[in-house]
Amino acid sequence: MLRRGKRLIFSSLTLSALVLCVPQAHARHSQVFHHRHTLHHTRSYRHVLQCVGFVHQATDFHIRGNARDWWQRAAGLYARGNTPASGAVLSFLPRRHMRLGHVAVVRSQVDSRTILIDQSHWGHNGIDRNVRVVDVSPNNDWTAVRVALRGHQDSFGSIYKTHGFIYNRPEGKAPAQGNMQDVLASNNDGLQTASLPDNAPTQEVFVDDAPNRSIR
Repeated sequence: MLRRGKRLIFSSLTLSALVLCVPQAHARHSQVFHHRHTLHHTRSYRHVLQCVGFVHQATDFHIRGNARDWWQRAAGLYARGNTPASGAVLSFLPRRHMRLGHVAVVRSQVDSRTILIDQSHWGHNGIDRNVRVVDVSPNNDWTAVRVALRGHQDSFGSIYKTHGFIYNRPEGKAPAQGNMQDVLASNNDGLQTASLPDNAPTQEVFVDDAPNRSIR
């Protein structure tokens, strides 16, 4: 009888310990999961803002928010349009793999359908300069573009929709006659680069898979 009583007491203590341990284990698991989820979210958040940070460093634009918000927030502050200009910002619409949009700085215009841009975090963690972008919109209004793949200036990715160009001047003001190349060169001093090679192939090739940013 005494032995049976001891077994009952031992069983009760064991069950109580299990009941106490399960919530603690669940709490530890929840904390670890929450920490990992938060860390992943934070890293993703930092990643998608990199293109905006680069534009802020390379230009004198004072627009806040995610890249997808720049076009609307520029209204009333900066002139906007569909004609390329050195020093302007090319604003990309968000898409499935680029939900927060993208912004890049126009370096120069090659011809009516080609420009060179400087940008950050397009398909990799770094800055690319003098990247070719071609206008493939039916009306030559730069609302649809292809961006050269990294390391292959004449190979282009998927079609990306754009808002247009944001100019570094107040809305309604005529373009200045200054040399924007000097401004860009001055603002870009000290920035680390991952520039594309000069010996790019001569044959233009379009591919279906563009560098995607989970922008984001």
